[in-house]
Amino acid sequence: MADNHVIIIAEAGVNHNGDINLARRMVAEARNAGADYVKFQTAVPELVISSIAPKAEYQKETTGNAQSQLEMCRAIHLPLCDYAGLNELCRQEGIGFMSTPFDLVSIDTLAPLGMDYWKIPSGEITNLPYLRKIGRRGERVIMSTGMSTIQEVEDAVQVLENAGTPRSNIYLLHCTTQYPTPMSDVNLRAMHALDALGCAGIGYSDHTQGIEVPVAAVAMGAKIIEKHFTLDRTLPGPDHRASLEPQELKAMVAAIRNIELAMGSGTKDVAEAERPNIEVARKSIVAARDIRRGEILCEENLTVKRPGNGLSPMLWDSVIGTPAIDDFNYDTLIRI
Repeated sequence: MADNHVIIIAEAGVNHNGDINLARRMVAEARNAGADYVKFQTAVPELVISSIAPKAEYQKETTGNAQSQLEMCRAIHLPLCDYAGLNELCRQEGIGFMSTPFDLVSIDTLAPLGMDYWKIPSGEITNLPYLRKIGRRGERVIMSTGMSTIQEVEDAVQVLENAGTPRSNIYLLHCTTQYPTPMSDVNLRAMHALDALGCAGIGYSDHTQGIEVPVAAVAMGAKIIEKHFTLDRTLPGPDHRASLEPQELKAMVAAIRNIELAMGSGTKDVAEAERPNIEVARKSIVAARDIRRGEILCEENLTVKRPGNGLSPMLWDSVIGTPAIDDFNYDTLIRI
């Protein structure tokens, strides 16, 4: 990952509603928006959700109570056989492919696809067998940390590390698992706590409405941004309402790229764009009145004015008390 390049993941998730044609359109829209990756969610619902698992409150609000969580997920997940085709489509479109596995079988399904990163979702951060299976691969991992304490994050990192994935391959995303996330619960400063764990880098997985929070996260040092998007927020399904539509995703990418440029090197120096303004904005020592050659320069016959192409006022003390080397008319630059 280049030092100044922020990885932007357009999270398609299950916003295709189980329709492969919608999923394919989402690949194109993510590419058009300028994202680095489009990411899906791979699962065998029966291996992830028990028949007694309730829906989250936001899922009840967006999809109602008629279906159980398991029934809802059966309806919106793609079959495992579709992900190889989406991976190939991403290659053709020139955008990176990722998908989050939610069970051990899905890990095996995605393994042959050669993803650049394994994405661990917040809900699996306490799933020891799952963490070990991914950790044994020794490949790069991006782990979201929603609903977690810093100790739980450290424990999960330790599991991955013990299984064979070094910290230098693990990226941690701060996240608040609520759709949408209230601004008061974002807590972007938690990224600093994650950074202290000594992994490869930090980022932010966003569930707020709008684009300002992920842009702010980049300004605070996030190297990876993940954001849900949809083709249409009015589509049925649990995640559409908290997602960006394509033009909003494009605007977020553009804003992040601008902040990426604006972050700079961190060295305080004169920027090339401002260099021509030094002469215009700074001041020099000038004659406050007509001065004759040999006259002693003093606070009564000197002052400081623009332009800044003469003696710097920082030399004031060394000029005061010296004889004028020439005649100086009012408002002319002093020479010594």
